[in-house]
Amino acid sequence: MRLQSSASDIYMGLDLWRATVIKHESKHKSKPRSSGDGVPWSSAEQLYATIDSVTTGDIGWKTCSFRYNGPKPPTLPQWMENTYELNVRDVLAVLEQQMASTEFNGQFEYMPYEEYDHKGSRVYSHLMSVYWANRQADTIAKDRATHGSILVPVFSGSDKTTVSIATGHQEYHPVYASVGNISNTAHRSHGNAVAPIAFLPIPKASKCQRKKPDFQKFCCQLYHACLEVVFTPLKRYMEKPKVVQCPDGHFCCAIFTLSPYIADYPEQVWLTGIVSNWCPKWDALPTNLDGPGRHHRTHEKTDFLINSFDPGTLWDEFGVRHDIVLFTHGFPHADIHELLAPNLLHQLIKGMFKDHLVDWIAEYLHITHVKKVALEIIEDIDHRISAVPPFPGL
Repeated sequence: MRLQSSASDIYMGLDLWRATVIKHESKHKSKPRSSGDGVPWSSAEQLYATIDSVTTGDIGWKTCSFRYNGPKPPTLPQWMENTYELNVRDVLAVLEQQMASTEFNGQFEYMPYEEYDHKGSRVYSHLMSVYWANRQADTIAKDRATHGSILVPVFSGSDKTTVSIATGHQEYHPVYASVGNISNTAHRSHGNAVAPIAFLPIPKASKCQRKKPDFQKFCCQLYHACLEVVFTPLKRYMEKPKVVQCPDGHFCCAIFTLSPYIADYPEQVWLTGIVSNWCPKWDALPTNLDGPGRHHRTHEKTDFLINSFDPGTLWDEFGVRHDIVLFTHGFPHADIHELLAPNLLHQLIKGMFKDHLVDWIAEYLHITHVKKVALEIIEDIDHRISAVPPFPGL
């Protein structure tokens, strides 16, 4: 294929191959082959078909289609008639491929553990060293049918991205996943430690339609329906062991479970089905996040609130939407409120440091000093920040 051989050249090559086989058999007086003449292809077309059937070793993609099927007005907006495509890979096959990679041998934790420093203080340097992993292992141990299985936490993340260079502001909404047993060092140094498993559909509508509750509800429901499809291949192996190959080459039984989901705040609002500006983990009021009486959000508590209060009270008093079923609701031992993890880039580096702290200091300097002096101080700060080595101490 790389030499771009013509069909006539291929036929000549097959004839030479066939003649060599016949000569070899006659020289050694071996019996004629019972099937064919010892050449795997009889024509150039068969060779082409074989080349086309060769896979690259990666896991293929498939497309799932979704459409709006709710109540419809007399005049349908375009978004109700459109078909939305989810591009997805088999997440189970992707994770099995990661686990079987020998690149992670020696950087793969097979069981939860506790780590302490020389002062006796608990150290959290790996997903398998946190309380959550121990609780999940205890849950597995309650079922005798899963004894001897390793815990395989599946952490994932998503973030809608706009590609604005020469693409007409094309948007993508990728979802990534990885095996939580792999060490942080391996995650940073190996490109295949985190793999894309889906590209979520992004419904489009006019500015007027985007503000309507029906469209916003549909977008959120479509989001959770797609995530449920993405992670469904794992569901049967969250309570029943799956035999997998590990990086050391041995096979073992594994119980998969959904683990931390990394997302920025706008995506956390969608993931948890809450009202914007409310906390996705706690039910504290937005105006007093540390106030008394706050409690963790859970699926059970949300179900109780929805069954006990009207939609208006849920929205105003608890920051809960009544019309969204979260994708983790049907998965064993998974609660998205507990699994949420911050997006370090957007929420800490960009949000807290750049958008909040840097802007606040710049405003303070302009208020405290005349413009020329303030700009000189800001320039000096820029020089100092640029001179700091990236991630010192890591």
